[in-house]
Amino acid sequence: MAKVKIAEEWLNSCSGCEIAILNIGEVLVDLLVNNLDFVHIPVIMDHKYYGQTGEEQKLDIPEAVVGIISGSVRNEEHKEIAEEMRKKCQLIIALGTCATNGGIPALINMYKDEDMLDFVYRQSPTTDPGPNPTSHIPPLLERCYALDEIIDVDIYLPGCPPHPDWIAAAVLALLDGKTEFAMPERSVCDMCPTKKEGKKGLEDIKRMLKTPDFNPDKPLDEMRCLLEQGFLCLGPVTKAGCGGKGKPPRCLSTRMPCRGCYGPIRKTSKPLIDYMGALASNGFDTSKMLDRRGYLGRFSGAHGVLKRLG
Repeated sequence: MAKVKIAEEWLNSCSGCEIAILNIGEVLVDLLVNNLDFVHIPVIMDHKYYGQTGEEQKLDIPEAVVGIISGSVRNEEHKEIAEEMRKKCQLIIALGTCATNGGIPALINMYKDEDMLDFVYRQSPTTDPGPNPTSHIPPLLERCYALDEIIDVDIYLPGCPPHPDWIAAAVLALLDGKTEFAMPERSVCDMCPTKKEGKKGLEDIKRMLKTPDFNPDKPLDEMRCLLEQGFLCLGPVTKAGCGGKGKPPRCLSTRMPCRGCYGPIRKTSKPLIDYMGALASNGFDTSKMLDRRGYLGRFSGAHGVLKRLG
């Protein structure tokens, strides 16, 4: 049987999603031997956009059945690559929360580009002040976009990074002849085994660096819900799946609050509004929360969620 051709690209991202692909482990090795043929993956394979010696005038990516794209879209180069991938691939997978919802890079949508450049090249305490670069830098787009704001996307695999279980499940579904794959629309709270006491009236929000109340010798299901303990756990408004298929959430497993890295539970969710409701139901005074937009929209600032004010 002929192998299925796969092209992979990374745009405005950190390569954590590509490491997640490698973390599929032995299953990936079997797939590469018997089923898959990566025809383009710049992070590990030398394939030039304009020919191996730069002789071509037009960006070219090989045709493939499946195109995997990580990262958000922030500049003209990202946009051109995303559009070329859409032309050459029959199915597009948006891999990671930067691709599905903008991710951390979309925090820039709250600020002006001029302010960002001024901080990076002149105001940062670890940088020697200098002018903005003017050559060999792709022009910035007006904001940071999720992938589906630029091209059509067939399958969404959020996560920062996505769990290898879901990547493998999506690939295996495609190899089985399916053209659709979707993660369950459940929240982190749905998968969290911590104990909920339902008591309200908590007055203060605790800093993330403060240690929650728990006994390390006892299992997770004997620890009280971290939101009820006063930590800003984003489990109520975050898509489940970070721990893998059928496993408890990763951060909660290490006794840390959910930071929201899998993005909204569903595309139509309004996590900023929903979380205010979750805080109020636990007795929090939401006016005490600093940087509400930045904190609650930290991983999902595309799709107009985060905007410049004023």
